[in-house]
Amino acid sequence: NKKEVANYFKSDLDKNNLETENLKAEISKKEKEVNTYYETYIAEAEGTAGTKKLGKGPVFKEKIAKHDLAQKELDSLSKTNLAKIAEKEAKTKILQSDLDKKVTENQPIIDGFDGLMARINALNKLPALPSLFIMLLFLAIETSPIIAKLLSPKGEYDLKLEDTETALKSVLEQDRYQRKLLVQTSAAMHDKIYQDIANDKKMLDLQRANAFELLEMQSINFVLKQKTTMQ
Repeated sequence: NKKEVANYFKSDLDKNNLETENLKAEISKKEKEVNTYYETYIAEAEGTAGTKKLGKGPVFKEKIAKHDLAQKELDSLSKTNLAKIAEKEAKTKILQSDLDKKVTENQPIIDGFDGLMARINALNKLPALPSLFIMLLFLAIETSPIIAKLLSPKGEYDLKLEDTETALKSVLEQDRYQRKLLVQTSAAMHDKIYQDIANDKKMLDLQRANAFELLEMQSINFVLKQKTTMQ
């Protein structure tokens, strides 16, 4: 297919890209080395590392000399590699253009030998009987895993799966039944409690006394309001 053709022609492109990345990696590695030397001589000058002596002594001068040398090497390496990288990137564009062109040129050939339509066209060119036989063969190949699964006896995985599903179903049914019993029991308990309260003489006497007190207070308030209105 198109992807396979592209992979066939892109070896030069991949090689060029790899060389470009290697050049960039060389610069990055040298930059890290320079930064390490810089941190080392600064720490030496501050007295936080190395000899632990504040100031620019002999050790400091030695370390800054290493840094300066590494910096010069980095400058030279960057100049050389950046020029090579520019050439590689320009070459990448050319190689990519050539790759796209080759894929485009080979696309008609790909279309003629790949894809479902190509297979259908090939079948249509065959006589009816061979074409039917090949079609049935393709059908048998595609459906054989399903047929084999349906005809094969239950294996260890099937038995474990069935056992798990049965156990889960049993737990769900038990939970559902327990919730139903809980609702029924709770309702029966509440009915009995309220019935006991309704039949309790002390509760009835208390309710009667409260009602009498409330009516008495309402009557007194009514009389007071009437007197206020008449004055």
